[in-house]
Amino acid sequence: MPDPSRPFLQWYSESEAEGELAAVYDEWRQRNPGRRLIPDILKCFGQRPDFLRCVIDFSDRVHFRDGHLTRRIKEMLATFVSGLNRCPY
Repeated sequence: MPDPSRPFLQWYSESEAEGELAAVYDEWRQRNPGRRLIPDILKCFGQRPDFLRCVIDFSDRVHFRDGHLTRRIKEMLATFVSGLNRCPY
């Protein structure tokens, strides 16, 4: 039972995904060879596969490409901030 003091988001595991969500999960795996499991942070958007696809595209463009900062620096900053926030991601 979910903790009532915390928000609850229904998400679908890889084995539960069907239809468009399964297709989006498959597309993500193709973009990320060697990674079988979809990150939980992406599963949060599984209720809206169309929006999940937009989130993945945005993240690939903004977070995972070099720009003003290299991807390596972005990853280091994200790790540091996640640590400060005690975030498991």
